[in-house]
Amino acid sequence: MRALIVNGDDFGLTPGINAGVLHAHTRGILTSASLFANAPATDAAIEIARGTSTLSVGCHLTLVDGLPLTAASELPTLAPGGRFRRTWSSFIRDAVLGRIRLREVECELTAQVQRLSEAGVRLTHLDSHQHVHAYPPVFALVVRVARRFGIRTVRVPYETPALAVLRRYARNPVACKQAVANLALGPWAVRDRELLESYGLPPPPLFIGRALTGAFTRYALRALLESVSKGTSELMTHPGYQDAALEGVPTRLRRQRETEVALLTDPATRAVVVQAGIMLTRHDHSYSDNTPREYA
Repeated sequence: MRALIVNGDDFGLTPGINAGVLHAHTRGILTSASLFANAPATDAAIEIARGTSTLSVGCHLTLVDGLPLTAASELPTLAPGGRFRRTWSSFIRDAVLGRIRLREVECELTAQVQRLSEAGVRLTHLDSHQHVHAYPPVFALVVRVARRFGIRTVRVPYETPALAVLRRYARNPVACKQAVANLALGPWAVRDRELLESYGLPPPPLFIGRALTGAFTRYALRALLESVSKGTSELMTHPGYQDAALEGVPTRLRRQRETEVALLTDPATRAVVVQAGIMLTRHDHSYSDNTPREYA
């Protein structure tokens, strides 16, 4: 059996992204979304999540490029001046050099998950903005938070087999660059999976779509869907509509988000899913009895 979770990242970032996620879910193949706990359109996204029981929702943990929920006075090394560091590389550099206290990281991660849980969102999974949680010392904290809140799925954002992914996209400059970055993080992925096992959590779905972030086309999506492996996989997408709010957000994904909405809602895409024998599912339908259940 081949089962597929189609996840939309960045839920709650802007009204246009919220609309794109909802459209891709109600009219397309999107089955899941990852929700920022403290973004400009989080409150509206929470209302959508609570009113859309068919949508699986997780917490899109944020440690870079945003504002913390915890008071700045409690996060002097994680959020100096009340803001997170702007980039993944600056966070990882300072974390490796011991400039960020891990107890502050765990405090903020807990606050984010707690905010959404207390707002009535039943969280089915955890992942993170810019995949910053993949750094094993941070991943260990995320797994602890997941256990504390009864969340069974934590994304390991590593696309395999990494060398094959690199070869597949060698002629696509955007996808090739991202495939190289994916390959480099292989050792982290190994350690992250070990951490999940040590805490008694199941292995996550196989992860696909990282290399194609911002580079999806109809042909590329069709080829990726046709290559889905047996078992359960998670396809990462970033659907949304370009609005005035998005113009004020530091993101490289703008017009591409609308392309992804169009692809996810295209009847031809659903036809590929059917022809490939893929069962659409959700994070919370994947592990109850080790057999994925069909999304409905």
